This record gives sequence, C-alpha cells and structure tokens, in this order.
Amino acid sequence: MQREIRSLFHLRKAYFYDFWSYPEIGIISCSWAGFGIYIWRVNEGNRVGNLFQETKGYAYVNLQLASYVNDVLTYLLGFCCFFGTFKFLRLLRFNHRMSLLSSTLAYAAKDLVSFTFMFSIIYLGYLALFFLLFNSKIWACSDLIQTAQMLFEMMLLKFNVSDLYAADIFLGPFCFTLFIIFVVFICMNMVCREKKTRENKMKMIFFYF
Repeated sequence: MQREIRSLFHLRKAYFYDFWSYPEIGIISCSWAGFGIYIWRVNEGNRVGNLFQETKGYAYVNLQLASYVNDVLTYLLGFCCFFGTFKFLRLLRFNHRMSLLSSTLAYAAKDLVSFTFMFSIIYLGYLALFFLLFNSKIWACSDLIQTAQMLFEMMLLKFNVSDLYAADIFLGPFCFTLFIIFVVFICMNMVCREKKTRENKMKMIFFYF
C-alpha cells in the first residue's frame, strides 16, 4: 500500500494509465474488504452460537445471513488469488513466450475491448431474460449468479435443455435457440472474421519474434 500510494502521488493521472496498477488496486481493495467481511462473519458466527447456546437448540436460528457473508468472503478471497496469480505474468515478462503474448494482447487491445463491450450487453440481456422468465420454474435460474453460470454452460454446449423444456414447452426451446444463434454463432463468428482480417499483420509480429 505504501508503494502504491507513493506511486500515485508521484505519477498522479499517469498512474491510472499503467495497466499493472489495476491488479495492485484489486489486491488492496479485496484484501481490506475481505478483512472487514471476515470480522463480520466472526461476529455473526458468535451471535448464532450464543443464540443456540441460550435456547439450547430449541429456537429457530436463521443461518441465511451467515451463509451470505461467508459466500462474499469466499468471492473476495478468490479475487485476491486471481489478481495475485495475474501478477506472475509481469514477473515472467522477460520470457520469450510471455513477451510474445503481451505484444499480441497489446496489439489487439482495442478490438478486444470493443468486442467485450458488445458481448457484455448481449450477455446481460440474456441474463435478465432467463432470470425473469424461469426464476420460479428452474433451480438453475433461482438467482443471478446461478443463471450466469447456466448461460456459460450453454455457451460451451454442456447444458441439459430438458429443464427448459419442462419449464415451458415454447419459451424454453425458443430462448435457448435465440441464445445459441446470437451468442454462440454470431458473436463468436465475429471474432473469427475479425481474426482473418488481421491475420497478415499478426504473422508479421510472430515472424519478428
């Protein structure tokens, strides 16, 4: 934190132009948030334990809040591990293959950002569609996180569509077909088509290395 604060005061706006500043910010933010959530989880566990001890197990004990707090802490720890592992790419930047990877990503950064923006809008639209239509009918659509996981499985074509058929004989297959057409076929083919237009330029980069 001291190093990043000194860099922020020294570089000012240029600090946010450096890509590797964001993993550091992510680690610091998730670490402090995880510290606060951990204290909250301990207090919640003590409250539930004291209530159980006072009533000797005969009172109703709601563990939903404790479960949510524990899940949030797990997510924050997962992001900390992700950002920490991501920093290994910078440590390995002197490696020949890692430098090739970083140069390729830097060259295609604008296209990747534009495609990610477009894909996020389409994906969030389908996320809202499946969640609102099948929230009370399919367990996989009971919340937004599980719905997002189900859509990722559908993108990989590893999803069992029998639940959608059982939920609604028309809307289930219809929404599934729209998702496959627009996300799997159209969006992925846009990436392949963009890749072909830049293939010659990318060959020049690989030839250089």
